[in-house]
Amino acid sequence: MSSPSARGQCLCGAVGFVASLPSKWVAHCHCTLCQRAHGAAFVTWVGMESARVLVDDGDGALAWFDSPGGGERAFCKRCGSSVFFRADAWPGELHIARALFAEPIDREPQAHVYYDTHVPWVRVADELPKKSDPAAAAGNGGD
Repeated sequence: MSSPSARGQCLCGAVGFVASLPSKWVAHCHCTLCQRAHGAAFVTWVGMESARVLVDDGDGALAWFDSPGGGERAFCKRCGSSVFFRADAWPGELHIARALFAEPIDREPQAHVYYDTHVPWVRVADELPKKSDPAAAAGNGGD
């Protein structure tokens, strides 16, 4: 029996992916690098084992950028969507922007990470743990 999977894509559809579940974690990242890369107060990431993600980039639209602070961020060269993140700090993982999934996944967000650098103009009122150090959020990521 095969694992359930969830598909997703960038805004224009040039970069797609199929993630074979289960995911490893889902977390809201408030680090300043994610804020700048996405132009948003925070980004929700899905941590996946890299081997469980099939990327469809037949037209070569996916570009990787060496991110400050280590790691790499991937975006679509056509529409600009931020799609993936990977870093030596999380070996064997590929982090996928949660909003790009077109189908349900196996879990809801579990924590806020890098919360010490959250923006003051967004009020977070959920009951999820708010961690400054992603390592302290056992099993949760942070980019």
